[in-house]
Amino acid sequence: MMSPAEFSRRQFVKTSVAAATALPWATSVSFADVAESKNDRPNIGCIGVGGRGTHVSKWAQKFGDIVAVCDADLSHAELFKAKNASKADLYQDYRQVLDRKDIDVIIQATPDHWHTKINIDACLAGKDVYGEKPLTLTIDEGKQLRDVVKQTGRVFQVGTQQRSEKPFQTAVELVRNGRLGKLKQIWVALPYYSTKGGPFAAEPVPKTLDWNLYLGQAPKHYYTHNRTHKIYRWWYEYAGGIITDWGNHHIDIAHWGMDCDLSGPVAIDARGLFPNKNQAESYNTPDRFFSRMSYANGIDVLFFSAINDKRVYGEVEPNVASTDKELDWLFGDKCPEEIRSFDRNGIMFIGDKGRLFVNRGGIYGKAAEELKENPLPEDAWRVSPSSDHMQNFFDCVKTRNTPVSSVEIEHRTVTACHLTNISIRLGRKLNWDPKNEQCINDAEANTWLKRKQRTGVFG
Repeated sequence: MMSPAEFSRRQFVKTSVAAATALPWATSVSFADVAESKNDRPNIGCIGVGGRGTHVSKWAQKFGDIVAVCDADLSHAELFKAKNASKADLYQDYRQVLDRKDIDVIIQATPDHWHTKINIDACLAGKDVYGEKPLTLTIDEGKQLRDVVKQTGRVFQVGTQQRSEKPFQTAVELVRNGRLGKLKQIWVALPYYSTKGGPFAAEPVPKTLDWNLYLGQAPKHYYTHNRTHKIYRWWYEYAGGIITDWGNHHIDIAHWGMDCDLSGPVAIDARGLFPNKNQAESYNTPDRFFSRMSYANGIDVLFFSAINDKRVYGEVEPNVASTDKELDWLFGDKCPEEIRSFDRNGIMFIGDKGRLFVNRGGIYGKAAEELKENPLPEDAWRVSPSSDHMQNFFDCVKTRNTPVSSVEIEHRTVTACHLTNISIRLGRKLNWDPKNEQCINDAEANTWLKRKQRTGVFG
C-alpha cells in the first residue's frame, strides 16, 4: 500500500502512466484483437465474492469464464467456487489474480475502502474492470482512477445498473426532451436505513479471514464481525453510509436527467442525524440526512432520507423515532413540507409543467402516462442504448467503446455524495468549483477530499 506522499495525484499519474506503457494490452493490444480465438468468452477473475460480489459474478458468468475467485475471507471464495465455479482457482491476495496473464476481465465487489486501489492496480495490469458502486471512498481517489483509466485505455464499467433499466432511461428522456417544461428542482430520496448499533467488543479473528488485508488502507482496529461484510457500510472508515451506497445510484439519475453528469453542484448545504453520536465503537454514519445542492444551471437537488421509508440492513437496532425538533433542524424551514413525510425512495423531477417520479418500481406522472399516445419524435434526444448492464460492459470489452456508466460520469456522481458527507461532518455549507474540483475559500474542507492511508498492509 502506498504512503500518502507516494499516493499524491501528480506522482501517481506519473508512475502509473510509465507502468502502463510496459504492460501487455495497455497500449497496442486489446481484447477485441484476440476475442475470436477464445470463442468470444474472456477469462474472468472475481475479487470480492460476498453478497453483492456473488450476484455480479454470476451475472458476468453469462459472458465469460470464471477462472479465479478471490476474497480476503476465504470462506466466501470457497463457497462461491463450490456453488458457481468449480474449476476456478482460489486466492486470498488479489495481486495474485492480477498477475495472471490469462485473465482478461476483473469483476470487483470488495468493501468500498478497497475499490480504488484494486481498480487502479487492475487497470495497470492490463485488465478491463466491472467495479461495484460506490466508485470511491474519497473525491481524490476518483481523480486518480479517472486518470489511470484514461491513460491505460482500459474499459471500466461502474455497477450503477439503473442506467441500463428502462424506467430510468424513459424518465431521463422525458425530462431532457422538455416534457416537464423547464426543470426547476429534483428530489433524490433514499430509504431511512437504521445505523443504530454498538458499542461492539473485540472478537477472535476467524481463521478464514486475513483481517489485516481486509482493513487495507483503513486505520488499524481490533476485529469485530460488525465491521465486516455487508455491515461495513455503516462505518465511515470503510464507506460513506447510505449517502454513497444508495446515493450513488439515485444521484446518478438526477445528474443524467439535468444533463450535469460530467459536472456537479456549486454549493452543498447538508445536515445529518447520528443515532450513536459520541458513542465509541459504534456505527458512525448518519441514518437521516438532508442536503440542498445548487447547480450552475439554476436547478436545486434536494437529497435526503425518506423518513417514512424505514428499513434495516445487517445487525442493527430498529430505526430511531425522529422528534419534531430534530426534523425542524434537519430539513429547515425552506424545505417542501411533503419531503418531511416522504415514504418512498426514488427521483422526483419537477418542472414548470409537471412532475415525474421514477424508482425501481416504475415511472409515475402525467408525462409517462401520455407517452403511449404522444411518443417522443424520431429526432428526440435519446439515452445510449443498454438493456443489460453487464452485457453492455462485455460488449465494450470487445468493441473498446465507452460503457454507459463510465468512470468520468460516476466519479462526478459520487463526488456529490462525498460532498454531502463532508458538509455534514464539518457542519457548514460548502462552495464547490466543479471545474477544478476544489472547495472555494475553504482550506479545511479541501483536506477532506482525501484520507490518510495506512501503510504496511502486505508487510
